[in-house]
Amino acid sequence: MELPFDGAISDYFKSAAPDDVRNAILRADKGDILNTAYPYSERMPRKAYEKELAALQIELVKLQSWAKETGARIAIVFEGRDAAGKGGTIKRFRENLNPRGARVVALSKPTETEATQWYFQRYIDHLPSGGEIVFFDRSWYNRGVVENVFGFCTDAQREHFFTQAPDFEKMLADEGIMVFKLWLNVGRAEQLRRFLGRENDPLKQWKLSWIDVEGLKRWDAYSSAIVETLKRTHTEHAPWTVIRSDDKRRARVAGIRAVLSQIDYARKDAKAVGATDTSVCAGPEIWDA
Repeated sequence: MELPFDGAISDYFKSAAPDDVRNAILRADKGDILNTAYPYSERMPRKAYEKELAALQIELVKLQSWAKETGARIAIVFEGRDAAGKGGTIKRFRENLNPRGARVVALSKPTETEATQWYFQRYIDHLPSGGEIVFFDRSWYNRGVVENVFGFCTDAQREHFFTQAPDFEKMLADEGIMVFKLWLNVGRAEQLRRFLGRENDPLKQWKLSWIDVEGLKRWDAYSSAIVETLKRTHTEHAPWTVIRSDDKRRARVAGIRAVLSQIDYARKDAKAVGATDTSVCAGPEIWDA
């Protein structure tokens, strides 16, 4: 089977990955958590996960019904390292929702015209209308991290972004748009293990990009950019919720629970929503490199 990028990810694993990362992957069984700083050593049991997820998805259906009835506008921003589980988490959010009122926004790189516009301009057309839930699979925070790490923006452009992002989000909140920002974070060994899985799976190879391959070499640069981004854009009106996603199952239920717990929608079942596991889901203070 032909591997994407001529097997660059496998080559990195064999010859360039840090020894502790490579050894963690080689020693691990399928269900093991590779990040030693993660609060659990094994992933969430399937039966417990499926039970919690089903209850939370029922609550999401209630949330969507309430949004349609009241005209509420909900925007959920998903950010994080590559392979942190953003797409899989969004999928579990939307699985049982009416797609007419729950859409995903995943923009490609700006066109030549968009590159001349105000940086936030191309996102505005995708904000939710009354009764809609919009999931941003990456967002305006590209400028804070990816564009910085790869030199796609100047230092001055990034600084300008940081001065405007809190005000932009304050305007959204003042307009009545409910904005939730979820940062999914995954450990270095787990990220590489997931990339290797994608590289060898014909059904998932499309998920890989040149950015993923090159990003493996820039872990520390990503870490520095993430720390600064969280610090400078964590505000009272648009706070960050950090989800440690080394266990995809815990991350998915934590993400859904984080949103549901902050909205007072009709017929809400607090028991079904459940309590937040703050060792996995909290503010920027639980982010780790």
